[in-house]
Amino acid sequence: MLFGKKKRQIVRLLVVEDEPLVAFDTEYFLTDANFTIVATIDRVAEALPILASDAVIDLVLVDVNLADGSGIDVARAAHARGVPVMFVTGSCPVEATTLAAGCMAKPYMPRDLIAAIEAIEAMLGGGEPKRVPQGFTLFPRTA
Repeated sequence: MLFGKKKRQIVRLLVVEDEPLVAFDTEYFLTDANFTIVATIDRVAEALPILASDAVIDLVLVDVNLADGSGIDVARAAHARGVPVMFVTGSCPVEATTLAAGCMAKPYMPRDLIAAIEAIEAMLGGGEPKRVPQGFTLFPRTA
């Protein structure tokens, strides 16, 4: 197929968000955009066992301030496993540049979150993103 869509590398997402409405909306529009949600959870204590399991996860979307701790701990666990992370938060932590592929500022439009995922996918594939959406910071890839 000459003009077919390129196959996604990032398909399976772990969403770690403790604001119920944000979590529900995120899961809904990402599923509608043909992503697979591995789980939508709201606690560090629930995220760490999933990351320690053999679940296939292509990207973790994590808020920084969670009900039982910091999303930074989730990002550290994902980073140790080699799973890319995008912080989705009102305030991007200083450590984000060493733990994550990027940081999306809240509030955001659904299309901007999807474009941020696509930007991370392009970077991980060795290319340049077509566009970096408003409110998103893509961190340089480190060796």
